[in-house]
Amino acid sequence: MESNEQGKAALISGIKGDAQSEAAKIVQEAKTQVAEKRKYAQKRNETILQEARDKAQQQAEALMKKANSEADMEIKRRSLALQREMLSEIMGRVESKLATVIGQPEYRDTLLDWVTEAALGLGVEQAEVNASQAERSLLDEAFLQEAVARIKAAGGGDVTLTLSSAQPLNGQGVSLTAADGRTAYNNQVKTRMSRLQRDIQRMIVDALFTGPEKE
Repeated sequence: MESNEQGKAALISGIKGDAQSEAAKIVQEAKTQVAEKRKYAQKRNETILQEARDKAQQQAEALMKKANSEADMEIKRRSLALQREMLSEIMGRVESKLATVIGQPEYRDTLLDWVTEAALGLGVEQAEVNASQAERSLLDEAFLQEAVARIKAAGGGDVTLTLSSAQPLNGQGVSLTAADGRTAYNNQVKTRMSRLQRDIQRMIVDALFTGPEKE
């Protein structure tokens, strides 16, 4: 009877020991899993944070690039506007200056040069000369004959010039029209200035925007 009791106790003790051992094993496995999950979660959090940092950096760089591009465009727009403004002012001043010298003696030579240039450009044997009202008084027969001589001396050959019967030009300068009316050469101040506009604009850019002091 006692032997049975002892056997029963030993069995119970063995089962209890096995249960405790298994329980300890399960607890240890659980702790290991928890530690691994914590480690994974921490690593995942770090990955998420790094991805967030990278994304924020990319967005910041994109915004900076956009801001720089917009700033460059604005600088270019203002630069072009300033160039146009200065070009317009310079052209206006030159025209105003030329208008003030019409009555001066040396202006006759300027007008002769313009007529000669226009005749050489037109390249016809007979042409009519026109100018503004203030300048037409200078276009007398002596003026026209002197212009003919200058044209011939410049290699233009014989040409006949007569004063145009058309209405005076609105702007300062001269215009030559072939006798048949088919071709003409406009050598008025505005037209001459427009021919020089590109060169004047280049001078403005070189002087104010690309000079050595701007580098």
